[in-house]
Amino acid sequence: MLGLSVCPDKWVTPISSEAKIAGIDFLLSVDPATANYPSGGTGKPSQSWWKLGFPVFYVTDVLQIAEALTANGSGNDPRLKGLIDLLLQKQDSQGRWLMEYDLAGKTWVDFGPKTQPNKWVTLRVLRVLDQNQTLEQSS
Repeated sequence: MLGLSVCPDKWVTPISSEAKIAGIDFLLSVDPATANYPSGGTGKPSQSWWKLGFPVFYVTDVLQIAEALTANGSGNDPRLKGLIDLLLQKQDSQGRWLMEYDLAGKTWVDFGPKTQPNKWVTLRVLRVLDQNQTLEQSS
């Protein structure tokens, strides 16, 4: 979904447009904040789903879903409200977000201590919130 959001118009095909719509519909088929997606019998996603972190590699988080949806123009969809509310609840009193999940020791550099306010996580959330607000204002 993130790749489709940055695909140049000249590369967009009917199939990629259909894939984008199907992806958005799937991601918004349930409240992403609950992650009650079909899971092939495993029941619930990893607890990491609700832990915001940076960078995002093989472990994703609910924020990456918000990034993909807002990047594809769905930031003002009312079905995203639960996710936006969840992100706002995680904000600290100084307007920052904590590093709740990290890949310390698995990357060449560390991106900040766990359980502390983190500029990279905060940037990710603020981009989503900015896009959400921009889309709400234009509709």
